[in-house]
Amino acid sequence: MRTLRPLQALGLSAIAEAAYLALVERGPQTLTELTGRPALVGSPLDGLKDAVAELSDIGLVSRTDGRLTAQPPRAVLEAVAERRARQARIAYESATALSQYWLDHTAGASYVEVVDTSERREEIQSRVHNGAVSRVRALSIGPVGGSDQVPEVGPGTLDALDRGIDYRVVYSANILQDPKALEVAHECVARGEQARVFPDVALNVLVCDDRFAVVSVAAPNRTGHHSVVVQPSGLLEGLVGVFESYWRIAVPLPPAGEAVKSEATREGRQLLSYLSAGLTDESIAREFGVSERTVARRIARLQERLGAKTRFQLGVQASRRGWL
Repeated sequence: MRTLRPLQALGLSAIAEAAYLALVERGPQTLTELTGRPALVGSPLDGLKDAVAELSDIGLVSRTDGRLTAQPPRAVLEAVAERRARQARIAYESATALSQYWLDHTAGASYVEVVDTSERREEIQSRVHNGAVSRVRALSIGPVGGSDQVPEVGPGTLDALDRGIDYRVVYSANILQDPKALEVAHECVARGEQARVFPDVALNVLVCDDRFAVVSVAAPNRTGHHSVVVQPSGLLEGLVGVFESYWRIAVPLPPAGEAVKSEATREGRQLLSYLSAGLTDESIAREFGVSERTVARRIARLQERLGAKTRFQLGVQASRRGWL
């Protein structure tokens, strides 16, 4: 057993792996007892505490009355594998689309247009919202070209929603930690937008029907930004594919005051959505107007109700029950 390094291969520390193996071999132990195991002799107590936290975070170790107990690895690590497989698929599809963009753009492809929108950034977005006939799909990481930008609804978005244009948007969880950005997202959802969130959205994209797309990127000097307009092509199809990949694995963002649609309470659904989106306890507490301790207690109650040992497992169980 001591020659195996399966947990280190997953990114856990050597101390975490040694601690888990010791708990499997010797059964439940206290932290002090663990320091006496041969593979852990000489390990600093703080380092061992961090190692136990690593194991607890993914559900490989539980703590009861001060004693640590190893949990069966298969279900836990299969969940980790499933999550990483989804992330790898998105990375692969993103690489395919962006590599095609690189090749076509550097070759001067006629269906790619680079527009300097540092001074008139609203105009290019208006082309999408005002020109849409049936639907708009978007990935959003927030404003680019300067940290002083204030999140706001894109020009023409609300009018397009009122016209009945179908909007599907995947927001990066980073922007949802900004109360103003969250307010903007909720405003659009209240007008009919379908919104989801994902922890690591890679770029800003607006797709107008299937006719063209706009990719917003920071200018080389970071003082402004450019927009890349992509006309019908393999690259446009690739961008649509990237969006659909994000959409499949993102989680819904319920609008403020949404009616309960399952056995979970409205507050519970919102809490689960924020957790799945990667928001911190501090950000969630701010949204609910409660303390971080209260948020932690509510999460613990949900975990107990669904039999989930980790927050990731909580999200999986909630999705299976249709709470997300």
